[in-house]
Amino acid sequence: MSIKVLVAEDEPLMRERLLGMLPVAWPDAEVVAVAENGNDAWDAFLEHEPQVVFLDIRMPGMSGLEVADRIGKLAHVVFVTAYDQYAVDAFDAGAIDYLLKPVQPGRLDRAVGRLREKLDSRPADLGDVLRQLKAQAPEPRPEKLKWLKASVGKQIRLIDVDEVLFFQADTKYTRVVLAGSEALVRIPLKDLLSGLDSGRFWQIHRGTLVNVNAIAAAERIDAERMQVLLRGSEEKLPVSRSFTHLFRD
Repeated sequence: MSIKVLVAEDEPLMRERLLGMLPVAWPDAEVVAVAENGNDAWDAFLEHEPQVVFLDIRMPGMSGLEVADRIGKLAHVVFVTAYDQYAVDAFDAGAIDYLLKPVQPGRLDRAVGRLREKLDSRPADLGDVLRQLKAQAPEPRPEKLKWLKASVGKQIRLIDVDEVLFFQADTKYTRVVLAGSEALVRIPLKDLLSGLDSGRFWQIHRGTLVNVNAIAAAERIDAERMQVLLRGSEEKLPVSRSFTHLFRD
């Protein structure tokens, strides 16, 4: 049985090197997606649900640390990093797998060996390691979106992000739903994600971000499916399996 793998690395030479070495080190691994930035990495993770993610720490869009934070315990993560002693110390202390650039065959073989042993167990909790890394080398945080320009008929409307009930992917656009009205923006949902406050807007589906303040309740449809009920809208939004943990006690 093949193991689904996602590779996220923004440096072309490093990316090709890792992709060339993986089939030799791990013949059972199937690279289901390759991403060149953090936003695409997270989108690909939701689409393919890989068991293993090789994740560069520093990437455009969402950083590798932000992507790892979202992945949580949903997959086994191997960080790929340039040599930073603070990072190596943090990984070793947390028994987290990592590869130093440029990746060496012997080091990759050891990482693959550990991954094989871990595949039948639950992925490690990255929380402590991520907190330590962010504290020691905080990423510059871009200012969060406060306003959006959206098309409403022949008008360009300025929308206060706090008034949005939810965002939903809609072909080439993103649907912006407010109480009593809606609009379309040309920004892909995956790009909106990194510009919004993650404490205010939760992703509950690959194609849906919901304003936490608009959530009236979450209800189970059956043993595996949930949906969100909203204040200010009659729409019921499905929650994908990857995000049901948001509504557990």
